[in-house]
Amino acid sequence: MLGARLAEPGEFTLRAYLNNKIDLVQAESIADLIDASTAGAARCALRSLQGKFSETINELVCSLTDLRMQIEAALDFPEEEIDWLEKSDLITQLHQLDEKLQKVLISSQRGHLLREGANIVLIGQPNVGKSSLLNRLAGDEVSIVTEIPGTTRDAIQQLIQIEGIPLHIIDTAGLRETEDVVEKKGIERTYAAMSKADLVLLMIDSQNELSEADQNLLGKLPTNIPVLIVINKIDLLNQSAKIEDKNGYTIIYLSAKTGAGIEILCEKILALIGWHSHVAGEGIFMARQRHLHALDQAQNHLSKSITWATNGEALEVLAEELRLTQYSLSSIVGEFSADDLLGEIFSHFCIGK
Repeated sequence: MLGARLAEPGEFTLRAYLNNKIDLVQAESIADLIDASTAGAARCALRSLQGKFSETINELVCSLTDLRMQIEAALDFPEEEIDWLEKSDLITQLHQLDEKLQKVLISSQRGHLLREGANIVLIGQPNVGKSSLLNRLAGDEVSIVTEIPGTTRDAIQQLIQIEGIPLHIIDTAGLRETEDVVEKKGIERTYAAMSKADLVLLMIDSQNELSEADQNLLGKLPTNIPVLIVINKIDLLNQSAKIEDKNGYTIIYLSAKTGAGIEILCEKILALIGWHSHVAGEGIFMARQRHLHALDQAQNHLSKSITWATNGEALEVLAEELRLTQYSLSSIVGEFSADDLLGEIFSHFCIGK
């Protein structure tokens, strides 16, 4: 009507960005705020929307600009090179900048965990209590529990929260030899889920302890994924909940039926996925994968800069590494973003947002 049309996904936010009302991090935080699955994620997204993450990145960029000015001055006046570097205490400044960048990276990694959550896969022999544990963690009967082995034949995924961290718990089919075609398919999906997990929980019946089948299963797990052994059904043996380290593994004794040991399990899960309550707080930035990639690149170039500065050679290479460090950081707030990147980012917005 009269030239009017429906707004494209993210169009209002895109216009705000293009007109310098917000930067790219703030634009992304709008979508993150809408999609936040926990109160903690919403708070972090709001902090980014208010510009806290951007301010931190811009402070790093400003520090880099000062350093680059000193290097360029040394290049322009080569006869004064030693004086320039000594007077500016370049190496000390580089180490200070590296320390600040490391803190931002750690905060961003935790923010990414808060945004995306973690995939945790429950595995084990049939009837060891995987579904009971899922129900206990979820606080609801989301998985069928019977005494018949092989009841769970397909992966069941449930989103839960532990201290505001979203966790995707995947209850899988019991791992055993079977002729059942459907159960075999479920077991195949179990192995597929393990390959993409951030943490694997191997559940064992307290009455059987670690069987040969369990030991074989441990040998098949991906070496790059942390494993937590959970001994279930301690209530049947009148045992107390506890945690111990044995043979290179952390073992937690609990009862999914009574809830004993569940708190110990939750604390250990958070620690293994990289979340620590004592360091969580207002300093966390909501971060996407592209932010982490850019920060990793910046830290890599900055490390090379420190090496070149320490050796005191090839000042031109040092200047280039600092330029690349600044480029990586500036790409986070959108100063050097390509059009195709902008299109990809804003295409995931709600209509008009």
